[in-house]
Amino acid sequence: SDTEGIRPMQEEAVALAGEADRRTAIALAERDGGPDDRLMVIEEAIGPVRVALHGGEVPYAEFDLPRLPEAQQAVLDEGAVAVALGLAPSDIGFENHRVSQWSAGNPFLCVPLAGLDAMARARFDMAAWLAHFPGQDPLDVICPYLYCRDTVTHDAAFHARMFGPHHGIPEDPATGSAAAAFAGAVHHFDGLAEGPNALWIEQGVEMGRPSRIRLEITGRDGAIDAARIGGHAVKVAEGRLTV
Repeated sequence: SDTEGIRPMQEEAVALAGEADRRTAIALAERDGGPDDRLMVIEEAIGPVRVALHGGEVPYAEFDLPRLPEAQQAVLDEGAVAVALGLAPSDIGFENHRVSQWSAGNPFLCVPLAGLDAMARARFDMAAWLAHFPGQDPLDVICPYLYCRDTVTHDAAFHARMFGPHHGIPEDPATGSAAAAFAGAVHHFDGLAEGPNALWIEQGVEMGRPSRIRLEITGRDGAIDAARIGGHAVKVAEGRLTV
Protein backbone atom coordinates (compact mmCIF):
# COMPACT_ATOMS: atom_id res chain seq x y z
CA SER A 1 0.00 0.00 0.00
CA ASP A 2 1.14 3.58 -0.68
CA THR A 3 -1.00 4.94 2.13
CA GLU A 4 0.23 6.18 5.47
CA GLY A 5 -1.59 6.02 8.79
CA ILE A 6 -2.32 8.77 11.27
CA ARG A 7 -0.36 8.84 14.51
CA PRO A 8 -0.23 10.93 17.68
CA MET A 9 2.67 13.37 17.76
CA GLN A 10 3.79 16.15 20.03
CA GLU A 11 4.20 18.68 17.23
CA GLU A 12 5.58 21.45 19.44
CA ALA A 13 8.69 19.33 20.05
CA VAL A 14 9.22 18.50 16.38
CA ALA A 15 11.38 20.68 14.14
CA LEU A 16 10.42 18.82 10.96
CA ALA A 17 7.29 16.65 10.77
CA GLY A 18 7.68 15.14 7.32
CA GLU A 19 4.67 12.83 7.15
CA ALA A 20 2.43 15.38 8.87
CA ASP A 21 3.57 17.99 6.33
CA ARG A 22 2.51 15.89 3.38
CA ARG A 23 -0.82 14.84 4.82
CA THR A 24 -1.60 18.36 6.04
CA ALA A 25 -0.87 19.79 2.59
CA ILE A 26 -3.15 17.24 0.93
CA ALA A 27 -5.91 17.85 3.49
CA LEU A 28 -5.70 21.64 3.00
CA ALA A 29 -5.84 21.23 -0.76
CA GLU A 30 -8.87 18.95 -0.39
CA ARG A 31 -10.58 21.60 1.75
CA ASP A 32 -10.00 24.12 -1.04
CA GLY A 33 -11.47 21.91 -3.74
CA GLY A 34 -8.42 19.77 -4.64
CA PRO A 35 -6.17 17.99 -4.33
CA ASP A 36 -4.70 19.26 -7.58
CA ASP A 37 -1.27 20.33 -8.76
CA ARG A 38 -0.11 23.23 -6.62
CA LEU A 39 2.65 24.54 -4.37
CA MET A 40 2.15 25.27 -0.67
CA VAL A 41 4.42 26.58 2.08
CA ILE A 42 4.10 25.27 5.66
CA GLU A 43 5.85 27.23 8.41
CA GLU A 44 7.70 25.05 10.94
CA ALA A 45 10.32 25.39 13.64
CA ILE A 46 12.98 24.48 11.07
CA GLY A 47 11.72 27.21 8.73
CA PRO A 48 9.36 27.40 5.74
CA VAL A 49 8.80 24.02 4.03
CA ARG A 50 7.63 24.18 0.41
CA VAL A 51 5.37 21.26 -0.49
CA ALA A 52 4.51 20.32 -4.08
CA LEU A 53 1.15 18.60 -4.57
CA HIS A 54 0.21 16.35 -7.46
CA GLY A 55 -3.48 15.53 -7.79
CA GLY A 56 -5.02 12.29 -8.93
CA GLU A 57 -7.03 9.41 -7.56
CA VAL A 58 -4.38 8.95 -4.86
CA PRO A 59 -2.77 12.38 -4.21
CA TYR A 60 1.02 12.66 -4.00
CA ALA A 61 3.00 15.32 -2.11
CA GLU A 62 6.73 15.97 -1.87
CA PHE A 63 9.06 18.54 -0.40
CA ASP A 64 12.75 19.45 -0.53
CA LEU A 65 14.47 19.09 2.82
CA PRO A 66 14.90 22.55 4.36
CA ARG A 67 17.99 21.22 6.13
CA LEU A 68 20.33 18.54 4.79
CA PRO A 69 21.19 15.61 7.10
CA GLU A 70 24.25 15.98 9.30
CA ALA A 71 26.17 13.28 11.14
CA GLN A 72 26.06 13.40 14.95
CA GLN A 73 28.01 11.61 17.64
CA ALA A 74 26.16 8.43 18.62
CA VAL A 75 25.92 7.94 22.39
CA LEU A 76 24.97 4.24 22.39
CA ASP A 77 27.26 1.36 21.47
CA GLU A 78 25.96 -1.48 19.32
CA GLY A 79 25.76 -3.90 22.26
CA ALA A 80 23.48 -1.54 24.16
CA VAL A 81 21.40 -1.00 21.05
CA ALA A 82 20.94 -4.77 20.63
CA VAL A 83 19.84 -5.18 24.26
CA ALA A 84 17.29 -2.36 24.01
CA LEU A 85 15.86 -3.95 20.86
CA GLY A 86 15.73 -7.48 22.24
CA LEU A 87 18.24 -8.65 19.64
CA ALA A 88 21.65 -10.31 19.56
CA PRO A 89 24.76 -8.26 18.68
CA SER A 90 25.05 -10.34 15.50
CA ASP A 91 21.71 -8.91 14.34
CA ILE A 92 23.18 -5.41 14.19
CA GLY A 93 24.74 -4.28 10.93
CA PHE A 94 25.00 -5.48 7.34
CA GLU A 95 27.65 -4.97 4.66
CA ASN A 96 29.50 -1.79 5.71
CA HIS A 97 26.46 -0.28 7.47
CA ARG A 98 26.89 0.33 11.21
CA VAL A 99 24.89 2.24 13.83
CA SER A 100 25.06 5.98 13.15
CA GLN A 101 23.24 9.10 14.23
CA TRP A 102 21.92 11.72 11.82
CA SER A 103 19.66 14.76 11.93
CA ALA A 104 17.88 16.80 9.27
CA GLY A 105 16.02 18.76 11.94
CA ASN A 106 15.15 15.85 14.25
CA PRO A 107 17.89 13.39 15.33
CA PHE A 108 17.54 9.63 14.88
CA LEU A 109 19.80 6.73 15.67
CA CYS A 110 19.91 4.78 12.40
CA VAL A 111 20.28 1.09 13.24
CA PRO A 112 21.05 -1.33 10.39
CA LEU A 113 19.76 -4.87 10.93
CA ALA A 114 20.90 -8.06 9.24
CA GLY A 115 17.56 -8.73 7.53
CA LEU A 116 13.79 -9.11 7.76
CA ASP A 117 14.03 -11.86 10.40
CA ALA A 118 15.88 -9.58 12.82
CA MET A 119 13.49 -6.76 11.93
CA ALA A 120 10.47 -8.91 12.82
CA ARG A 121 12.03 -9.98 16.14
CA ALA A 122 12.83 -6.44 17.28
CA ARG A 123 11.01 -5.43 20.49
CA PHE A 124 11.74 -1.99 21.93
CA ASP A 125 12.59 -1.93 25.64
CA MET A 126 12.03 1.70 26.59
CA ALA A 127 13.50 1.32 30.09
CA ALA A 128 16.72 -0.17 28.70
CA TRP A 129 16.90 2.56 26.09
CA LEU A 130 16.33 5.44 28.50
CA ALA A 131 18.85 3.98 30.97
CA HIS A 132 21.62 5.08 28.62
CA PHE A 133 20.49 8.71 28.78
CA PRO A 134 20.63 9.45 32.53
CA GLY A 135 19.22 12.78 33.63
CA GLN A 136 17.63 13.58 30.27
CA ASP A 137 13.97 14.33 29.80
CA PRO A 138 12.49 11.38 27.82
CA LEU A 139 11.27 13.79 25.13
CA ASP A 140 14.90 14.79 24.53
CA VAL A 141 16.00 11.19 24.00
CA ILE A 142 16.38 10.25 20.36
CA CYS A 143 14.40 7.43 18.74
CA PRO A 144 15.87 4.38 16.97
CA TYR A 145 15.19 4.03 13.24
CA LEU A 146 15.76 0.42 12.20
CA TYR A 147 16.47 -0.46 8.59
CA CYS A 148 17.65 -3.35 6.44
CA ARG A 149 18.33 -3.99 2.78
CA ASP A 150 15.88 -6.91 2.57
CA THR A 151 12.38 -5.79 1.63
CA VAL A 152 8.84 -7.14 1.30
CA THR A 153 7.94 -5.25 -1.88
CA HIS A 154 10.13 -5.79 -4.93
CA ASP A 155 10.73 -2.13 -5.74
CA ALA A 156 11.66 -0.92 -2.24
CA ALA A 157 15.32 -0.25 -1.48
CA PHE A 158 15.03 -0.42 2.33
CA HIS A 159 12.67 -1.82 4.98
CA ALA A 160 12.31 0.27 8.15
CA ARG A 161 10.74 0.49 11.60
CA MET A 162 10.72 3.39 14.08
CA PHE A 163 10.02 3.15 17.82
CA GLY A 164 9.31 6.12 20.08
CA PRO A 165 7.05 5.26 23.04
CA HIS A 166 8.87 7.91 25.11
CA HIS A 167 7.54 10.40 22.52
CA GLY A 168 4.02 8.96 22.61
CA ILE A 169 4.59 6.78 19.53
CA PRO A 170 4.86 3.04 20.38
CA GLU A 171 5.68 2.38 16.72
CA ASP A 172 5.30 4.65 13.73
CA PRO A 173 3.91 3.41 10.40
CA ALA A 174 5.66 6.18 8.43
CA THR A 175 8.34 8.62 9.61
CA GLY A 176 9.27 11.30 7.10
CA SER A 177 11.64 13.14 9.44
CA ALA A 178 13.52 9.87 10.06
CA ALA A 179 13.74 9.21 6.31
CA ALA A 180 15.18 12.71 5.95
CA ALA A 181 17.88 11.96 8.52
CA PHE A 182 18.40 8.49 7.03
CA ALA A 183 19.40 10.09 3.74
CA GLY A 184 22.70 10.92 5.43
CA ALA A 185 23.33 7.29 6.36
CA VAL A 186 22.41 6.07 2.87
CA HIS A 187 24.82 8.45 1.20
CA HIS A 188 27.56 7.85 3.78
CA PHE A 189 27.56 4.06 3.60
CA ASP A 190 26.43 3.44 0.01
CA GLY A 191 28.39 6.19 -1.72
CA LEU A 192 25.60 7.21 -4.06
CA ALA A 193 26.32 8.31 -7.61
CA GLU A 194 26.42 11.93 -8.72
CA GLY A 195 23.04 13.38 -9.66
CA PRO A 196 19.57 12.28 -8.49
CA ASN A 197 19.14 8.89 -6.80
CA ALA A 198 15.54 7.88 -6.05
CA LEU A 199 14.52 5.02 -3.76
CA TRP A 200 11.47 3.77 -1.86
CA ILE A 201 11.45 2.98 1.86
CA GLU A 202 8.76 0.61 3.16
CA GLN A 203 7.67 0.94 6.79
CA GLY A 204 4.81 -0.11 9.08
CA VAL A 205 4.64 -3.66 7.73
CA GLU A 206 5.10 -5.40 11.09
CA MET A 207 2.31 -3.36 12.68
CA GLY A 208 -0.15 -4.02 9.86
CA ARG A 209 -0.09 -0.42 8.56
CA PRO A 210 2.22 -0.57 5.53
CA SER A 211 3.52 2.68 4.08
CA ARG A 212 5.98 3.79 1.43
CA ILE A 213 8.15 6.89 1.46
CA ARG A 214 10.06 8.06 -1.60
CA LEU A 215 13.49 9.46 -0.84
CA GLU A 216 15.42 11.29 -3.53
CA ILE A 217 19.05 12.21 -2.87
CA THR A 218 21.06 14.35 -5.28
CA GLY A 219 24.79 13.90 -5.00
CA ARG A 220 27.46 16.39 -6.02
CA ASP A 221 31.22 16.25 -5.43
CA GLY A 222 30.87 13.34 -3.00
CA ALA A 223 28.28 15.04 -0.79
CA ILE A 224 24.49 15.51 -0.64
CA ASP A 225 23.54 18.54 -2.68
CA ALA A 226 19.78 18.20 -2.13
CA ALA A 227 17.24 15.68 -0.84
CA ARG A 228 13.49 15.29 -1.16
CA ILE A 229 10.77 13.29 0.60
CA GLY A 230 7.55 12.25 -1.12
CA GLY A 231 4.65 9.85 -1.00
CA HIS A 232 0.95 9.23 -1.50
CA ALA A 233 -1.76 9.69 1.13
CA VAL A 234 -5.45 8.88 1.38
CA LYS A 235 -8.03 9.89 3.96
CA VAL A 236 -8.75 7.08 6.41
CA ALA A 237 -10.96 9.01 8.86
CA GLU A 238 -12.38 12.45 9.43
CA GLY A 239 -14.15 14.32 12.21
CA ARG A 240 -15.57 17.70 13.12
CA LEU A 241 -14.99 19.72 16.27
CA THR A 242 -17.91 21.91 17.30
CA VAL A 243 -17.00 24.73 19.70
